[in-house]
Amino acid sequence: MKRIHLYLATVAVIARLLAAEPEHGHAMAPGQAEIGAQAAYDSHGTLWAVHRVSGHIAVSRSDNDGHSWANPVLVTREPEPIDGGGDARPKIALGLKGEIYLTWTKPLAEPYTGEIRFCRSLDGGRTFSAPIVVHHDRQVITHRFDTIAVNSRGQVFVAWIDKRDLAATKDPTYSGAALYYAVSDDEGATFRGDFKVADHSCECCRIALAPRTDGTVTAFWRHIFPPNIRDHAIATLTADGHPSAPTRVTFEDWRIDACPHHGPAVALDDAGALHGVWFSGAANAHGVFYGKLTGDQPAALVHVGADNAGHADIAATGHRVAVAWREFYDGRTYLRGMISTDDGATWATCELASVAGLADHPRVLTRDGKFFVFWNTAQRPLAVLPMP
Repeated sequence: MKRIHLYLATVAVIARLLAAEPEHGHAMAPGQAEIGAQAAYDSHGTLWAVHRVSGHIAVSRSDNDGHSWANPVLVTREPEPIDGGGDARPKIALGLKGEIYLTWTKPLAEPYTGEIRFCRSLDGGRTFSAPIVVHHDRQVITHRFDTIAVNSRGQVFVAWIDKRDLAATKDPTYSGAALYYAVSDDEGATFRGDFKVADHSCECCRIALAPRTDGTVTAFWRHIFPPNIRDHAIATLTADGHPSAPTRVTFEDWRIDACPHHGPAVALDDAGALHGVWFSGAANAHGVFYGKLTGDQPAALVHVGADNAGHADIAATGHRVAVAWREFYDGRTYLRGMISTDDGATWATCELASVAGLADHPRVLTRDGKFFVFWNTAQRPLAVLPMP
């Protein structure tokens, strides 16, 4: 566990040191991008990636599964601070009519503070709107670790970790932060909220969102259960701002008075079953786990990879489920995967790649019933690897 934390801290420090002064007046090559990135396929099979280029948010597109990329479009007109450490990175989601939606966290003056920024493209990625702040609360506090999803009606959901309740309370036992979200009904022109999902979320772990066919969105996050158990919860987010009560869904009983910067991932299959992957550092249940999230005990529970596996992602299509994760040893980061063709009952593993140097968290994508892993590394920027 200490080795993983040391590696992640080193990655964050080096990424900040690599940030360069912006250059103006010419296109940046994707190889100059910084490490934190995310990607998504649109309905035509075009792959869109959001990443950072010398203090700017940038978007690149590929029409051949990442074998080549067009020159990136700089989304932010001026460079600005961008949170990219640990579980933070810019996010991308695609609308029902090809809209491109982006979020990221901009750090503020005080330590561990930030605001959630949003912009959009309605013309196929040629131009992007000026960034706006999603939340109405403008205190200089934690609004961080954003994530974004588009529901079946085209409404845009943005969720984040928020410390306004911690700042307001006089209760010295208040633990962690809170989970909030906002919704846009007009393709990201405006947002309404802020809607609170739960108090006592973990402070620095990414949130996972999965849109359902009925217009709701399932949220899966690391939560702090009494007295200080950092397992995971789910809740249903609704567009009217009345989310369901959180339900505990993982039970490793990890007791730690710190945030591990190690959030979960979630995917819905065609039958509506919820598949999750998550990390635990509990003494008797250490590593990455896969399971179907039932609200009781996870079904079909599987220990994923070696003990130093981390930062797994998951996707599902039909009866097939795919997981990818990282393992680090002997100075290299290894990308590994596993696929189930029977709804998570049995699995086959595969080796995908390894690199020396900086490596981001993997992202599992689907296109036409096939799985791909998007993996941004210093050695091979914006790489796309097909899963067998």
